[in-house]
Amino acid sequence: MFTIYHNARCSKSRQTLALLEEKANDSQQEITIVEYLKTPLNIDEIKQLLAQLNCTPLAMMRTKEVEFKEQGLKDASDVELINAMVNTPKLIERPIVSNGSKAIIGRPPENVLAFF
Repeated sequence: MFTIYHNARCSKSRQTLALLEEKANDSQQEITIVEYLKTPLNIDEIKQLLAQLNCTPLAMMRTKEVEFKEQGLKDASDVELINAMVNTPKLIERPIVSNGSKAIIGRPPENVLAFF
């Protein structure tokens, strides 16, 4: 079972989803698609993804987004960064794919092949 945190407007996210669907179909795995811009993640979900990614909040963020600069997040604490991702889901790096115990950022899309 895989969960992809997906933005349908992002070409890399669409490419990652297509690759994941192909490989998951071959291994008869199910995929849950979470469009995180429509269904924002809460603090606990973000913390869970951070643990699965084994990364810092900053590493899970799109630091080149205008909102990142507007919110003055360059020197923010981890708590402030997590809250920013809750309140501005656009700041979450995309796509993120989880198998329930480990997660991978699908940039480039081929990163998800590590699950197979």
